[in-house]
Amino acid sequence: MKFPGGGNIQNMMKQAQQMQQRLQEEIAAIRVEATAGGGMVTVKMDGHKHCTGVVIDPEAAGDAEMLSDMMMAAFNEAARKVDEEAQKKTAGMLGGLGLPPGMF
Repeated sequence: MKFPGGGNIQNMMKQAQQMQQRLQEEIAAIRVEATAGGGMVTVKMDGHKHCTGVVIDPEAAGDAEMLSDMMMAAFNEAARKVDEEAQKKTAGMLGGLGLPPGMF
């Protein structure tokens, strides 16, 4: 099936698959870091939201409830940052397709 501009559906599908693969690789390469409690807890996360590191200030270890609150805050902030970075990469890649704004 031919489309305006001389393209065909097979080529378009192949390009879409290549772009999706490239996007997945770029998302996997995302690395973020988030802190809580004024830097008492630091969480590192990759693009798949897997924790790659945690640093806890020894001062924070004395209060388990406060520590758990800071850990939760740091993890949530790291996950938000991953989502933000992935969205930027997706928007950048889709922008190159010339699609109308707001379509994705």
